[in-house]
Amino acid sequence: MTTVYDSVESCVDFALERVGKRIVLGAPLGLGKPTQLINAFFQRASADPSIELHIYTALSLEIPSPGEDVQARLAKPILERLFGNVEELDYMRALRANNMPSNISVSEFYFKAGSMKSTPSAQRNYISSNYTHIGRDMLAKGINVLAQLVAVRDSDEGLEISLSCNPDVGPEIIEALQRTQPYPYVVIGQANSELPFMEGDALTEVGEFDALVRDASVDSRLFAVPNVAVPLQDYATALHASSLVVDGGTLQIGIGSLGDAVAHALILRQHHNVDYRNLLDAITSVQPADDSLIDKGRSFKKGLYVSTEMFVNGMMHLVEQGIVKRRVYDNLAIQEGLNRGDITEHIDAQLIDYALQNGAIPRHIESGEIAQLQTIGLLPEDCYLDDGTLNIAGVSCPNDTHSPTTREAIVNAVAGTELQGGRILHGGFFLGPRDFYQKLSNLDAETAAQVCMTGVRRTNQLLLDPPLYSAQRQHARFINTGMMVTLTGAVASDALENGTVISGVGGQYNFVAMAHDLPGARSVLCIRATRGEGKTLKSNIVPSYGHITIPKHLRDVVVTEYGVADLRGQSDSEIIKRLVMIADSRFQQELMEVAKSTGKLEPEWKLPAAAKHNTPEQLEKALGKSMGGPLLPQFPFGTDLTDNEVALAASLREVKALTEEPREFVYTMLRALLHRADEHKAQPYLERLGLEHPHSSKEFLIQQLLLLELEEKGYLKAS
Repeated sequence: MTTVYDSVESCVDFALERVGKRIVLGAPLGLGKPTQLINAFFQRASADPSIELHIYTALSLEIPSPGEDVQARLAKPILERLFGNVEELDYMRALRANNMPSNISVSEFYFKAGSMKSTPSAQRNYISSNYTHIGRDMLAKGINVLAQLVAVRDSDEGLEISLSCNPDVGPEIIEALQRTQPYPYVVIGQANSELPFMEGDALTEVGEFDALVRDASVDSRLFAVPNVAVPLQDYATALHASSLVVDGGTLQIGIGSLGDAVAHALILRQHHNVDYRNLLDAITSVQPADDSLIDKGRSFKKGLYVSTEMFVNGMMHLVEQGIVKRRVYDNLAIQEGLNRGDITEHIDAQLIDYALQNGAIPRHIESGEIAQLQTIGLLPEDCYLDDGTLNIAGVSCPNDTHSPTTREAIVNAVAGTELQGGRILHGGFFLGPRDFYQKLSNLDAETAAQVCMTGVRRTNQLLLDPPLYSAQRQHARFINTGMMVTLTGAVASDALENGTVISGVGGQYNFVAMAHDLPGARSVLCIRATRGEGKTLKSNIVPSYGHITIPKHLRDVVVTEYGVADLRGQSDSEIIKRLVMIADSRFQQELMEVAKSTGKLEPEWKLPAAAKHNTPEQLEKALGKSMGGPLLPQFPFGTDLTDNEVALAASLREVKALTEEPREFVYTMLRALLHRADEHKAQPYLERLGLEHPHSSKEFLIQQLLLLELEEKGYLKAS
């Protein structure tokens, strides 16, 4: 029985009574954290040192810092508008302030990228684990309180609960605890009215929750991640990566500007194919050695199926644009028949005969198999077993599907319909902007039935059913990001050489390994060619690195803004050549010299002429005119910022970047002082930042630089 409470404090009392004062609390990654409930446990332990509280989770969401000075003047109103009434996690405040009570500890499996670089306690307590192993590792820690944000609804059958955004790990943990009963434990849900009610595998039995909080006072606004601007180099990388996606295949992409850029590039490929090809041709100077890797930029007729750890906003747009539409079925024979083209999704006598011949419909149907066959549409709803006789839509037949009578009854009952239960997307968790959540809540019944939130046991690996998942995930392209790649193809994605954790392994290793296990699949790791500006500029293609996430024996496809390097099955020398050809040209000679000095690259090898112009200037020449326009918009999926805020944010970024290069700063400052912008048109921008009347020499310099940037970016043009 699930006990419904009207306060989080009552749930804490219940948990302490059930499990005692040693609380090992597990909470989902990202959006699925019940913030108020976790805060209630934190506050109770803070007030009572006899309580020992260990929190295990991942990706703890925080409201961004407003920055300093002028940046803060821009950011504070935006943050208030976007995050007002969003509850924050008390343990994150304590971590940031370095005042965590001694009886409380927090361990995370994954950080928001770069957020914990300077937080020693978070670095010390970080646990490195593949996403598919997190359930196992939480159980090993003795998790005895599992807490999750849930969606609920009242129906004629009673209360219904959906794990909504996070059925990724929780069900696996609950199953293990129910099976082994190792110690007292509780499962607690906190209802949120904004959380989309997802069905499919996200639906859970009410009785699996010991307690449920339904309290209007804690029913706060969901944490939404605003869309970010897509820079030119990410669009270039995305154009290259999108050309590798195969029609009729499988897709996985991640969150952030690159994920948005890949999704937008696929939309261009589908609906503006000539423009897409022209943009791709403009940035492609070096073709991959094996051009069969490239799908020639064709539009999508069969469409794509998504199997992803994270269901991101860009994927929702791909669904809306008719690109993600390939349905897969949890029946191996049917899926293989569809893959080969032996059958279509239209049910006719041919499909029924195929199903009979290949075991999709067993010769003798057991009572427990009827529901499965009805779910996929191979038997009508009006079908049941009666004392060994199969009744099909009112026709009594032998329970032998090889009987002509039984076959005919099945054909007559279901012919002319379509296969049922197909899925266009399986996802482990979702996180994104507010309009993404609204779209999920408003999905029409047909689309909702085709979107299945499920466990990462399914999305991130093949182990649960290798034949079926392999058949479903044909021509898979798993597109993720890395920080650095070595000249022999090893990739660092989660941490620095000195051990500082930037993010976490998450599911990346799983998807890379799966790409090597799946026939026809490829792992595509996108890496920006450089990092930093001015004197801090460095190559992200490096001779070697002291930490790796993906070992070189799993090297596959690496993409930078300058092209595609197919590394699979190549010699070390060939891999070095291919990576140097997609490196920034300012570092190519240095990389070649290091490789030659170690004997990994032939002394006589010379860089092809076509690869000698990998520079930001060349990219700007190729794509610059399209940036900010309909082909390559700054925010491909919209933004919560006003036009003025977009202009100010972009201009302030440029002003800040100037400080990284003193010589450029002095030159630009002189231009700004000599330049006379239209201050009348600039007045709304200056007022927004309180710079209409500078109060210091620093504010005056910022004002002048800002006026120059606004005018040169075209924001002060006459409307």
